[in-house]
Amino acid sequence: MSLRATRVGEQMKKELGEIIGRKIKDPRIGFVTVTDVEVTGDLQQAKVFISVLGDDEQRQNTLKGLAKAKGFIRSEIGQRIRLRKTPEISFEFDESVDYGNRIENLLAELNKSTRQDEA
Repeated sequence: MSLRATRVGEQMKKELGEIIGRKIKDPRIGFVTVTDVEVTGDLQQAKVFISVLGDDEQRQNTLKGLAKAKGFIRSEIGQRIRLRKTPEISFEFDESVDYGNRIENLLAELNKSTRQDEA
């Protein structure tokens, strides 16, 4: 990504957190954290990575709710960030949080079994 795309991505991340947290009233959308935004070099598309608190059903409902509100979110971003054309937004789950938790659990189990072997 170019420097400008990176800066636009960071600004979008900040604004999206505010919009999703305060402006959207869809009951399907649970506790959402915007973890990252990747914007293409031509600023035409933005991939928004989100983390959702809850089980798989809640995560899927949140994704459906965000997809439904995509037009509203895009218009809000267009008003808040001065760009010639507002990027097309797509939402994806950020799997890195789950991956990190899994590694942490595996390390904890490994440490526990190592202590038991020493005793």
